[in-house]
Order: sequence, then structure tokens, then C-alpha cells
Amino acid sequence: MYLNKISWLSINNIISTIKQTTTNYKMKKNLFTLTALILIAGVSFAQQRPYDQRGINVFETPKGTTKPFEKVKLNIGGSFTQGFQALSQSNTASPNMSGTTNLNKPVEMVPGFNTAYANLYFDTYLADGVTLNMTLYLSSRHHNETWVKGGYIQFDKLPFLKSNAIDNIMKFTTIKVGHMEINYGDSHFRRSDNGNSIYNPFIENYIMDAFTTEIGAEFIFQHKGFLGVASVTNGKIKGDVIKATPVPGASDGKHHPAFIGKFGYDGQLMENLRLRATVSGYHTAGSVANTLFNGDRAGSHYFGVMDNAITTSTFTSGRFNPGFSDKLSTVVGNLFVQFGGLEWFTTLESAKGRNRTEQSERSANQFATDLLYRFGSTKNFWIGGRYNTVSAQMAASDIDINRVAVSGGWFITKNILAKAEYVSQKYNGFVPTDIRNGGKFNGIVFEAVIGF
Repeated sequence: MYLNKISWLSINNIISTIKQTTTNYKMKKNLFTLTALILIAGVSFAQQRPYDQRGINVFETPKGTTKPFEKVKLNIGGSFTQGFQALSQSNTASPNMSGTTNLNKPVEMVPGFNTAYANLYFDTYLADGVTLNMTLYLSSRHHNETWVKGGYIQFDKLPFLKSNAIDNIMKFTTIKVGHMEINYGDSHFRRSDNGNSIYNPFIENYIMDAFTTEIGAEFIFQHKGFLGVASVTNGKIKGDVIKATPVPGASDGKHHPAFIGKFGYDGQLMENLRLRATVSGYHTAGSVANTLFNGDRAGSHYFGVMDNAITTSTFTSGRFNPGFSDKLSTVVGNLFVQFGGLEWFTTLESAKGRNRTEQSERSANQFATDLLYRFGSTKNFWIGGRYNTVSAQMAASDIDINRVAVSGGWFITKNILAKAEYVSQKYNGFVPTDIRNGGKFNGIVFEAVIGF
């Protein structure tokens, strides 16, 4: 939602009125801050990716979307998700008693509302072709307080270098620097990110959710449909300057960087036919605390899945982390085909790595495919299905997890979305002492989403 541009004279008049009519100091301060934020948000510009229906199927930021620079401008956005679930679950794990509590018995769930998610966005136009993004999680499963997901500065132009050669290079180059969501694979463009569930046609993300934020720099090259990405990061979800202790025969204890690459093609082959095909890779020789498959600090949108009566606060419900926390090499291929209202998105992923104490590497593989049909005057309805499977080598056994989901949704407006999903997920190969042994869950989940 964008407000019309308001003159600073009007802003001063409104603030002055608030000050004169408010006697309580605390209320005055809060109203002053809120009014200022709302009015500043009215000075809008072309943000990097819309947080409403227009952001669907947008991947890397297209070149040439920023408006001519006049002065520093700020846009404020938000995303909200409220879910209701009716899931049931069971397993066949051996009892693991802690007093009178069986830690291997899944918690019994009843239909009900889940904790609401909320995001806050600040997109700032700093200079010609230079923007800044900061994202805050206001409400999430993992944190009670407001906290920053990350922030980065993006350069689509470098006018301050005053070089014609560099200006020509920047016509098809984007540079991002900061603590940001890494650009590995394409599924992270279609996932739910805490309160932002508007890009995801399903309720939850993949079983093996490749998403994290790391500190680094990213270079994106786009020209005539061809795409190339090269990134280097610290390989961890946070900064760390403390030397780690080596593990003989395993980790060297060093903080190695992570290298990320992607290449592919994204173009309109015909008027109604779009094709996007990419291959992406991620490698770190040992980052001590890598979180590529466990980096979502906000939480799963399935609540209580494979949790027991004590660990019901687990925020990764329904997901699988292969545990490659030190050395990791992984590659993923993505195919996206859009023909009219029909969409097909497929992921094929293969990862290999180990944790800090393991002396040999293990593997984990994932396959997922979505088929959707969007219809209506503005393609504001959809029906779709997803199949997602993961197989992995664990220390004690080889496992696999399978999920089938069927969804439908309605964009009431471009900012308001209602969606529903039926999901069925099964766990195979886990040892009897693991709560996931013979585990399965199924049921219906509804979500109401707002994005602006």
C-alpha cells in the first residue's frame, strides 16, 4: 500500500496538532513516531520486490526497475500471516521415559490457531541506483521480541565512480553487500519467510529447507535472459571471530568462507510461455557452524509435528536438517515453466558434508515438484499439488521422508490472500530410539496473509 506524497508543511502541521492535543508524554511520543513513520512511508519508490501479489514468480531483481533519483526516500512495508491447523500424527518409536513422560511420544494435537507471524520492511532509495533493504521479524516462533533478519545495500549503478566503462558494466550487473539471504537455488524465492507467505502457494517450505542469512557480497549478471551469480560469504549465520578448537581427523577448526554460484536462463519464449532453468552450487571447506539447511530462525508453518510433550517449542516442525554444520558441498537444479495460468516448478538437489566431529562425509538428496494452475480475471485463484521427498545417510541408518500436499488459494485483493492445504507426510528408516521412527502426520492447514 502506498500513500500519496505529502508536503513537509503538512507533516509539520499534523505533528504540531498531535503535540498540542496530547497531554500524556508517552502517548505523545508514540503518536509522534507512528505519524512520522506513516508519512515517510508515503514518499515511495520502486521497491526491489513487491510484498504483494505482484511479487509472485519474481526471482533476481530485474535491471532497470528503479526510478530516477531525486532525494533519499523511504518505503515501509509489512507482511502478516495467521494460521489455523487441524493435524494429527503418530509414530512407532520405542518408549524413552523421563519420569512419567515418554519423550518418544508425539504430542497430541487439536485443531486451533497458531502463533501469528509478522514482518516489517524498510526499503530506502539512497542514491541513483543505490538502495538499502532491512527486514525485521516482529513476531515469530523462535523469538518473543522484535529482531532483525538482515540488511543489505544494493548497487544497480555506481555513479559516484564517474566511469563510463563501469556504467556500461552496471547496465547488466547488480551488486549486493550485507548480512542477507543467500542466493542458492531458486526455491528461496517461492518460500514462506515468517510473516511473508504471499509468494508460497503452499503452507510450508521444503522438507530440507535451503535458506539462511550470511555476511558477504553477491554479484548478479543479467543479459538477454541469461543469468550468472557469484557470491562469497562468511559461511555462517552470524559473525564470529573466536578461534574454534580443531577436532583430530575431522574439523580443522578454521572459519572458511563459503562460495556460491548460479547460472541459467530466464526468458519469455513465446507470449504465454516463460522458461527459467538454473543450476546453483554452494561450497565451504569448513565453517564450524554452517546453517544452510537449518538457517530459518523464524520457524516452520506446521506446529507440533514430531514434537513431544516437552519439546513442543521446536520451531523446525516437519523439516529435516542433515546436520552438515562444518564441511558442505551441494548443488541444485531448478526448472520453472509458466504457460498461461499453468506453472510447473521442480527442484533436484544433492548435498554432501559432515559436522565438526565426523571423520567421513554423508550425503542427502531432495526432489520436489509443484504443479499449479492460476485462474480468474487477475489470476487471483489457484489450485495445485506438490510432491517432496528427501533421502539421507544418517550416522545410524539411511532415511527418507515423503510429503504430498494439495493447495488452493484466493487473492481477495493484491494485498490479501487466503489459502488452504491438505498435507500428508511420512518418515521411514529412522532408528527405533528416534521419535520420527514410523512417524506420519496429515490434515488441513489454513492461512490468512497480508502483504504490502
